[in-house]
Amino acid sequence: MPRPLTFSDALSTAKDLADEWRTTAARRDREGGTAKYERDQIRASGLLTFFIAQEFGGSGGSFTELMAIFREMARADSSLAHLFAFHHYQLVTVQLFGTPEQYRRLHHATVAEGWFWGNGINTLNNDVTATRTTEGYEWNGIKTFATGSKDSDYLTISGRGGDGRMLVAAIPTTRKGIVIRGDWNNIGQRQTDSGAVEFNHVAVANSEILPHVSQTPRASLRNLVGQTVFGNLFWAVAQGALDEAVAYLRGKETIAWSASLAPTQQKDPFILRTIGELHTQLEAVRLLSDRANTALEQTLAKGEAVTWDDRAKVAVAAFTARAAATQTGLQVSSRIFEFLGARATTSALAFDRFWRNIRTQTLHDPIDYKTLAIGDYVLNGELPPPGFFG
Repeated sequence: MPRPLTFSDALSTAKDLADEWRTTAARRDREGGTAKYERDQIRASGLLTFFIAQEFGGSGGSFTELMAIFREMARADSSLAHLFAFHHYQLVTVQLFGTPEQYRRLHHATVAEGWFWGNGINTLNNDVTATRTTEGYEWNGIKTFATGSKDSDYLTISGRGGDGRMLVAAIPTTRKGIVIRGDWNNIGQRQTDSGAVEFNHVAVANSEILPHVSQTPRASLRNLVGQTVFGNLFWAVAQGALDEAVAYLRGKETIAWSASLAPTQQKDPFILRTIGELHTQLEAVRLLSDRANTALEQTLAKGEAVTWDDRAKVAVAAFTARAAATQTGLQVSSRIFEFLGARATTSALAFDRFWRNIRTQTLHDPIDYKTLAIGDYVLNGELPPPGFFG
């Protein structure tokens, strides 16, 4: 059983892991597949239990602290950070959708058994059915975008019941009838193992069903956790892109462009201006994400006292940060090449992975609908309606 970590220790551990991952990120991006060695490093680090309450054996870290750890990882390797965040996303799902007994049992077992959670929830994919049986349900179908499913120990899964409503459960990944396809081969987030999972007559007991699926303001915060995580992710990937681009430029012995009056590229006014612009944009996004993190943490702390108005305010903060992070992230990860030059486009450096990672993940949930909801709230006072993507 891992020992509880202070925030300082946890952040230091995350930085050490990130420093190592940064040296192999380009190679692993080319390889794709499961980052088994790195996943085991996360397991051994004790960070998988950071957000679990101390009464269950975890470190009892706050959400804002968890996002700080997540950001450190994502600046170096967004795939591994994504896996880490989605592990905690499933733990939050159990906390908000489950009963107190389920929450207590599954969080305690996660600490005791060292579980790494994966995701099998995707309500836009309605091909999975959950048919009533005498002892529970039988899951059948294929679920796509199942992030972290391969090499996981436990899964949260969703299926469509006979009455059309969504059912969510938490079950072991090794349950008979589950097939992890391992078919993720997209342009970005190459090591998130976000491929498909097959359910072939998978038995799910009544006790494994999480009953409170977005029925209350508190339960519906689950989806805003995902929105807030992605806002932090896009900022961190873009910041990582600028970090590595600046480090590359600092390490070069170069002369300035022939038309420039500067002695070196490092003093080229256009390069300095571009870096200054990108830094300014990223600082704005970081502060917006900080605000969203704090709003979500404070609202989660209210427990059952959360109101729909509370939820709406968190949604606006999360949507605003995510919209800004999407736009800025795509710009920064593309514009770094303006001052890096043609030699930096070599596949050996894989600087394009930052843009590919952000582009891949942002397409899962069009930001236009988030900005639409923000506009409706600002102009008409309409509360953003709860849904799977917010």
